[in-house]
Amino acid sequence: MSRTIKFAKAGGPEVLEFVNQEVPAPGPAEVRIKVKAIGINRAESMWRNDKYIEPVTYPAGLGYEAAGTVDAVGRDVTGVAVGDAVSTIPAFSMNQYFTYGEVIIVPDYAVVKHPKSLSFTEAASIWMMFITAYGALVVDAQVKKGDFVIIPAASSSVGLAAIQIANYAGATPIALTRTSDKKKRLHEAGAAHVIATQEQDMVAEVMRITNGNGARVAFDPVGGRDFPKLISALANQGIVYIYGALSEGDTSIPVLEMIPKMPTIKGYNIWLVTGDEARRKVAVEYVTRGLASGALKPVIDRTFKFDEMVEVHRYLENSGQFGKIVVTL
Repeated sequence: MSRTIKFAKAGGPEVLEFVNQEVPAPGPAEVRIKVKAIGINRAESMWRNDKYIEPVTYPAGLGYEAAGTVDAVGRDVTGVAVGDAVSTIPAFSMNQYFTYGEVIIVPDYAVVKHPKSLSFTEAASIWMMFITAYGALVVDAQVKKGDFVIIPAASSSVGLAAIQIANYAGATPIALTRTSDKKKRLHEAGAAHVIATQEQDMVAEVMRITNGNGARVAFDPVGGRDFPKLISALANQGIVYIYGALSEGDTSIPVLEMIPKMPTIKGYNIWLVTGDEARRKVAVEYVTRGLASGALKPVIDRTFKFDEMVEVHRYLENSGQFGKIVVTL
């Protein structure tokens, strides 16, 4: 038996319920894991509200990331064995699998032996943040030395990962944050430049930093009414990736400014990498090397207990964290 978190209708954190259920033996290509820690993502809040990239089938579980020990494996599983310390990569639909539980079943392709240097708490935090940033900045944009990368919502877990990935690839990260409160911490996290968007003219600052050329890449989880400013801050034929919708307002497009600048606007999500076996393997190797070298480091904002999951989601939605929220069991 396992305590698992489910919800029967869309709504606020209060719709999350603890359910006792029997966890079956894993299927041929599945792995059963005794969970030690769960990484919390904005995607799960959107999923709970039924405002995600696919509709929810009720009653629903939720969760993309967990770390723990292998409890059982299906007959066709070869990569891991009972007793192994593992973590999960977001590479499945939450309508099929989920990680908010004491014991979970996940597909074998989403399970990796995480680096031994990481605690379970750290291991539960790494894959969504680093692979999301890696897929856009390294796989698609192929950022390199001389490139500037604008990173809105830079104190989020993916924002901090993007700072590290940009540095690791040789590019220069420009972190955006609303006020100066987090400036020092963002510099310490690796941001070469930090702009407080409520206190400074973001476009003017980016142009100053880039000697009037603009940034080649912007990596945006926000959208909304300020999105045109990112277009203004791009270099000629620059790229802006929009991978989230933290702003619930409409996202406008400055057409007349775009015509001469010829930017590319791309919707992006982690499936670009995790949905492809070959890319997923290369991504794991890239992140693992980065962790081993010290170029990439987990950033944990706060840990909670499993019993506090409703409060966890309330805390997540306040958007005040600096790094990853992790729940321990």
